[in-house]
Amino acid sequence: MKVRNKAADRAPMADFDHPMEMLTTCHQRIEAQCMTLWRLADYLPEHGADAEAQQAASNVMRYFDSAGRHHREDEEVDLFPAMLRAAKGKTSERVALLIARASHEHTEVEQAWLTLRDVLERIAHGDDTLLDIGVVHRFCSLYRSHIAVEEGHIFPLARKLLGVDALAELGSAMARRRSVKS
Repeated sequence: MKVRNKAADRAPMADFDHPMEMLTTCHQRIEAQCMTLWRLADYLPEHGADAEAQQAASNVMRYFDSAGRHHREDEEVDLFPAMLRAAKGKTSERVALLIARASHEHTEVEQAWLTLRDVLERIAHGDDTLLDIGVVHRFCSLYRSHIAVEEGHIFPLARKLLGVDALAELGSAMARRRSVKS
């Protein structure tokens, strides 16, 4: 049984000229990493922290420690402030509430990640540690709920509020964060 999730490798790649698509693609990759976590949890009891499990744990850590962190910064440092600046009238209150909710969810997800990461690090180093299904469930459920709010409410609103210049600046900021020339 393979632990690696090939769906993460096939996720469509958006570019920095289309930052909202980049954010959505990141959500697809997060969901693929959650699937890898579930597979790893199922794999470990029978196989232990063999080379394949170690690689899977390392890959998940690398993703959430880099791309996952960049994604959160893309939203909190760039997207959310741009939306707040662009919102007018009744929309500004709705935007503020949605952003407050999303920021709180970011904190919850980060706390769940830190708990999960400790175990993944031990697995990555060959320690025959099992993944607690409850911890995996909490982390993935928090992310799934968070993604639903962003894709169902925040991203559509951002697409309506942000003009070409604001989207271009968002894309440039995302590229700079990743040390990519845009």
